[in-house]
Amino acid sequence: MINSLLEPFTYGYMLNAIWVSALVGGVCGFLSAYLMLKGWSLIGDALSHAIVPGVAGAYMLGLPFSLGAFLSGGLAAGSMLFLNQKTRLKEDAIIGLIFTSFFGLGLFMVSLSPTSINIQTIVLGNILAITTEDTIQLALIGGISLLVLAVKWRDFMVVFFDENHARTVGLKPEVLKVIFFTLLAASTVAALQTVGAFLVVAMVVTPGATAYLLTDRFERLILMSLIIGAATSFFGAYLSYFLDGATGGVIVVLQTAIFLTAFVFAPKHGLLASRAKARKALGETP
Repeated sequence: MINSLLEPFTYGYMLNAIWVSALVGGVCGFLSAYLMLKGWSLIGDALSHAIVPGVAGAYMLGLPFSLGAFLSGGLAAGSMLFLNQKTRLKEDAIIGLIFTSFFGLGLFMVSLSPTSINIQTIVLGNILAITTEDTIQLALIGGISLLVLAVKWRDFMVVFFDENHARTVGLKPEVLKVIFFTLLAASTVAALQTVGAFLVVAMVVTPGATAYLLTDRFERLILMSLIIGAATSFFGAYLSYFLDGATGGVIVVLQTAIFLTAFVFAPKHGLLASRAKARKALGETP
């Protein structure tokens, strides 16, 4: 029994997939807390689709697809920041514009050279087939991102709460937002290899959304998001060995299951708690 449970750890490719997935999931969970704080959850969706033209272009040119994805994601994030500062458009309109524009361009590029582009890799990811170079690359992305977030987490929090207050205490919101979106773009590229383009949004939204139901303190929200992201990615990759299913799909199903559990049973903001409060309020009404 024990030998069967430990079997995935005896294979090098599974060991790589498990720890890399956990690292990427933890970083995405950390970033997810800030997206919840600012109400920018749709940005994760936009970036997950905005990297498609970069991946397609990299495949067509014979370049590492992670390079194309990062450049495309960075350009999309920069475009959203630029339009937010220079136009009167609301954030949801800007996100929708960038999302559809980049994704449409990506589909057009795929149609030009369908044989040279592995659509399944873009859509579903392929963490089990990552090379040593990919592993090093993902470890660097995850390690650097976690280091920057650990050092600057409080500055990001102040900027996302109130940019005017951030300026009065000597922070530079524009610079910090560029740094944050660079980390988000890099983490989106890393998550692309883990769960694929269409499920990246779950990696950068679900952990934060779950933690948001469980606590009102931002420090705890960050910690919970990080733990949820890392743990579900670890066990998702582990369980995919026994289920013989797509690793990304298993990870996202686990995250969704935890979210639904929190949605129903969260002690303060869960469905059952809300109904109990409503019944109590009705009972106290004269």
